[in-house]
Amino acid sequence: MTPAGTVVLLMGPTGAGKSDLAIELAARIPAEIVSVDSAMVYRGLDIGTAKPARALRERIAHHLVDVLDPSESYSAGQFVRDALGAIDAIQARDRVPLLVGGTMLYFHALLNGLARMPSADAAIRRELDARLARDGSKALHEELRRVDPQAAARIHPNDPQRIQRALEVHRLTGRPISALQRERPTPLAGARVGRFVVSPPRDELHERIAHRFEQMMKSGFLEEVRVLHARGDLTSDNPAIRAVGYRQLWQHLEGQVSLEQAVANGIVATRRLAKRQMTWLRALPRAEWLNSPTAAAERILGWVAGAADSE
Repeated sequence: MTPAGTVVLLMGPTGAGKSDLAIELAARIPAEIVSVDSAMVYRGLDIGTAKPARALRERIAHHLVDVLDPSESYSAGQFVRDALGAIDAIQARDRVPLLVGGTMLYFHALLNGLARMPSADAAIRRELDARLARDGSKALHEELRRVDPQAAARIHPNDPQRIQRALEVHRLTGRPISALQRERPTPLAGARVGRFVVSPPRDELHERIAHRFEQMMKSGFLEEVRVLHARGDLTSDNPAIRAVGYRQLWQHLEGQVSLEQAVANGIVATRRLAKRQMTWLRALPRAEWLNSPTAAAERILGWVAGAADSE
């Protein structure tokens, strides 16, 4: 499935004001919002993800929000499939898909594609595990060098998991994993894509992050995490609980740090996340950077109007 119409990507670091801007845009053009957020997919993660209120989501359609239980996992591949399904349905209604969020891995998968790899094979895995135990990872790496020198050059001899996966793929397909990775389809290849980055100045962003975290705490963030903790079936290893903010408050509930320290750690972790997001965004080609919400709204609306005229 490859969308052919207009698609708007609204990207930026956490705390930049993307959600508010998306709501304004959706109120002014026939748009529906597709969340590009690895934490908003989980039910019960509301305050800490700054999830839009249910009433607002009922008024302006939001997709890929509250689709999983916190005990479940979600991959970039699943996101691409779900996002393309949402985009296709939105365009069928003659509306504009507005993809909003800060999970850069998901944006990368949409823009650059994911390699189509075969599923794991239990018998091959057992054989490779036995060989690893008997001969060591360097011997497996030497075999990989013979069948796929490009993959061997990328994968360290002391990385048995990646070596075994590359050998497994070669056994299953008869082709090097490096060749399959080069053939990955680009999901948005047929669409007219607007790439917009909302990015306030660094000092302002840091202040916004701290203020937002403090407001979340006042709104019941700790109680939200306490409810998740009390379920008994979740641990710090679940992807939902590893989300920024949740991880730090979980550590407090586990008795590892004081609440004051957990909040401080959460703010620091959020700022570090924003820094990583900015690093990825700076390397993104053909993106238009906007630091004023008002200017951003008008520019994106103008781009959408121009895209519609060219159809």
